[in-house]
Amino acid sequence: MPLPSFQLWLALLLLAAACASAVHPRKLARLGGLKRLAASESSSDLPPEYEIHYYRQTLDHFNYKPESYATFQQRYILNYKCWGGANTSSPIFVYTDHFNYKPESYSTFEQRYVINSKYWGGANASAPILVYFGAEAPLDGDLAVIGFLSDNAIRFNALLLYIEHRYYGKSIPFGSREEALKNGSTLGYFNSAQAIADYAEIIIHVKKSFQAENSPVIVIGGSYGGMLASWFRLKYPHIALGALASSAPVLYFDDITPQDGYYSIVTKDFRTIQKSWAVIDEIASKPNGLSILSKKFRTCKPLTDSDELKNYLDSMYSSAAQYNKPPTYPVNIICGGIDSSTNSENDPLSKIVAGLFAYTGNRSCYINAPTNVSETSVGWRWQTCSEMVIPIGRGNDTMFPPKPFDLQSYIQDCKDLYGVPPRPNWVTTYYGGHSIKLILQRFGSNIIFSNGLKDPYSSGGVLENLSDTITAVHTVNGSHCLDILVASKTTDPEWLVAQREVEIKIIDGWINEYYDDLRNQ
Repeated sequence: MPLPSFQLWLALLLLAAACASAVHPRKLARLGGLKRLAASESSSDLPPEYEIHYYRQTLDHFNYKPESYATFQQRYILNYKCWGGANTSSPIFVYTDHFNYKPESYSTFEQRYVINSKYWGGANASAPILVYFGAEAPLDGDLAVIGFLSDNAIRFNALLLYIEHRYYGKSIPFGSREEALKNGSTLGYFNSAQAIADYAEIIIHVKKSFQAENSPVIVIGGSYGGMLASWFRLKYPHIALGALASSAPVLYFDDITPQDGYYSIVTKDFRTIQKSWAVIDEIASKPNGLSILSKKFRTCKPLTDSDELKNYLDSMYSSAAQYNKPPTYPVNIICGGIDSSTNSENDPLSKIVAGLFAYTGNRSCYINAPTNVSETSVGWRWQTCSEMVIPIGRGNDTMFPPKPFDLQSYIQDCKDLYGVPPRPNWVTTYYGGHSIKLILQRFGSNIIFSNGLKDPYSSGGVLENLSDTITAVHTVNGSHCLDILVASKTTDPEWLVAQREVEIKIIDGWINEYYDDLRNQ
């Protein structure tokens, strides 16, 4: 019986590669919405209208011990090519610790940001500022693929500001990456509250530098950056008029979302993949079984255990889902390879191999090629071991082997790695999340939560309007952060164009209401 065509949408990106010897709790997927290549980690190819700057950033926004006044250099980029007013090119130094008044908390670091003012209407017109919040990666790669700001700069006559997240890229406290990531003492300043306090300082600094105190600010982020954008609007409403939070699973903490919500998105027919896990284990348990699997999958090195192969395939399916966007649709490529295999139903691994080869293309070897651990992997590992505890588990009704989330095991793994336990309830304590509609319908405003329902992380997203001004915008066929990526007039489907237009009209309404208030004050 031929295998039915796959219509599944696979789970989101699992944890990026980590050192083989490192312990890691539950392999929580990082939340980045972009597929990053090494070539994208450089800013050397930026258009000339973009200028890179550094802000001397406070290391600890929430600690008042003397050492909390340490700072680091945080990167930002400016573009004032067509601006008619003043500009600044000085490095910006921000506090390492924004929340502590002990002497050491006044230390700073340089934080990078990027500005593009090519289409800005100027301070006299109180033209808006669109701010992109960098997340768990260097800022360079985002500049090429995040299109929502640049695509709408003319429409809004907007100044564009992109800010790099502390501890990533060039925005490193304590003088070097090695020192910053050395231990729990230096990593303790690496958290979301400090990050959004960084963003607050830089936005205020840029507005003053451009004499744009009356310019409304809209903050934008995707995935983890989307969570930061929504939380920033709630914590700093005097700085940001509104927020667009794309694919932000703000409800995937504590027990708000069922553990298996992430994997429950994986539906419909997935029998071949589901069957393959047991077949892999069965072959691996036999004499020379790992050698047989290594040969069948053309691994770069002999497999050391079956988990090595299963984790690779798991990550491949997840990555395909995260970046399943037009025009390539990698999920369709994998499933097409599986469907087109001429092997019988009794040989599921040959079908899996066909899907692997279709997805990755022709290579000399697969699975375990030598790789370097990225700074994103190292940084996200700490973040998930401190506050970003997303309790993802698997039940018996997915195409993956069952594996419930074990909080105690997770805590122990983090203690083994860093000597400190995570704070699994801190996100909901500090930002909220429980009874979100009841709480925010009379408190918050001007937030768009956008989601694509094919994204497994949408299970932890806000999918219904919380009030007249906290709006949920979602598409049935959308994937992770698709709405804020660069638009394409030739390949974007109509439903994606329509989604973006809804978001733009909402933001336009916020800005027009602000201008009315500004005139009437």
